Amino acid sequence: MRIGILTGGGDCPGLNAVIRAVTRKGLKEGWEIWGIVEGWRGLMGDGWFEPLRLESVSGILRRGGTVLRTSRDNPFKIPGGADEVLANVKKNKIDALVVVGGEGTMKLSKKFFDRGIPLVGVPKTIDNDIWGTDLTFGFDTAVNTAMEVIDKLHSTAESHNRVLVVEVMGHYTGWIAWAAGLASGSDLIIIPEHPTGLKEICEVIEARFARGKYFSIVVVAEGAKISLEKGKPGDYIWQPGTDAAGHPRLGGIGEVLAKKIEEKTGFEARPVTLGYIQRGGSPSAFDRVLATRFGVFAVEMIKGKKFGQMVALKGTEITAVPLEEAAKQLKTVPEEYYKTAEVFFG
Repeated sequence: MRIGILTGGGDCPGLNAVIRAVTRKGLKEGWEIWGIVEGWRGLMGDGWFEPLRLESVSGILRRGGTVLRTSRDNPFKIPGGADEVLANVKKNKIDALVVVGGEGTMKLSKKFFDRGIPLVGVPKTIDNDIWGTDLTFGFDTAVNTAMEVIDKLHSTAESHNRVLVVEVMGHYTGWIAWAAGLASGSDLIIIPEHPTGLKEICEVIEARFARGKYFSIVVVAEGAKISLEKGKPGDYIWQPGTDAAGHPRLGGIGEVLAKKIEEKTGFEARPVTLGYIQRGGSPSAFDRVLATRFGVFAVEMIKGKKFGQMVALKGTEITAVPLEEAAKQLKTVPEEYYKTAEVFFG
């Protein structure tokens, strides 16, 4: 068999562990493994395929990012793009695809499976927002990175009597903010799943001040909606422009919120935006192991012709769920999780 593997969407710690696992397991099966360079872009135009051998994946387990590189290209939004993908799969005699990506990539995978491409999905995202799997690799690394930074920020906040507003990634879900905030002992966590207002935020900070805590660490997810003025509902804060897929880019809520807190409370407030540091660097042990298990299981799925499905973690077991199920909605932070964090606010 000839198997292709691509990584789509944003980079993520653990991608190379999947590439390594699929390659080594596939080679043991006697298959050819071909890496598709730069995600779906590598299946358009003339195509961009690289053979993957043992030497190709030697030493990549600990590396961040993806050796195959990636893109956010959506072939269905590029004239003739989807047809080019189908043609390249056929021309290069690819028997099955392993598609590694986030929620958007899984949606594209479902569309191409419906168009006749035998494929399996492997979920990756630091956001942990893919429905159907308990965890995605990359999340653990991102949370640990955010937690370590927030731990360091405590000393500056306390030394200068400051409110530090730490903006973390997560798109429209608050998994990173919730987990990193809880793990670092932050004083307030603001996530999209639990809208709040400036008044409520300032009350927590002022209550800390009243009992002699003259600093606060506020962790806010980039997709949080905060009512900044009385009587006006909260809305997203956007960066200028769009990404390569045409999606608007979230970001800036930390800066906006810090300014409003300082205006309302009189306490010095500063924003800290973690940005891409959360996606970079070497994957944690947990993410290396999870990504490796996902990659091996993806090959087993191809052997069993379980196409149109995505690898998933359920409890401690690796299983498969239909792509249709995985792509239907985002996995959000449950209310009971947030209530656990609320115990430690203030």
